[in-house]
Amino acid sequence: MSSLLDTFMTELRRGTLTLAVLSQLRTPQYGYSLVQRLEHAGVAIEQSTLYPLLRRLEKQELVTSSWDTTESRPRKYYVLSDYGMEVYLQLKDEWTKMTLELTSILKGDENLESD
Repeated sequence: MSSLLDTFMTELRRGTLTLAVLSQLRTPQYGYSLVQRLEHAGVAIEQSTLYPLLRRLEKQELVTSSWDTTESRPRKYYVLSDYGMEVYLQLKDEWTKMTLELTSILKGDENLESD
């Protein structure tokens, strides 16, 4: 059962991480700053998960990147593209709708358990 639960948790987390990352890229962020922002919000993400996700989002044209070489250590910044902003807003609306629906269903479950 533990293996099955781990699989379900991974599937659930994968989609929510994408939405979480997109939500933080309305302003330019570099990898480490993005990890910190997410962790501060209670969303743990490993760099080994984040960077492949950022590359995929860039390939899907949801995110653009640019290098800042003005500091002693060059940093690659990521930000939502216009298309990425559209997708993010639609995903956010869908997430809100699904959350309300699931909350309603799960509360119904609680009522059944107390009967």
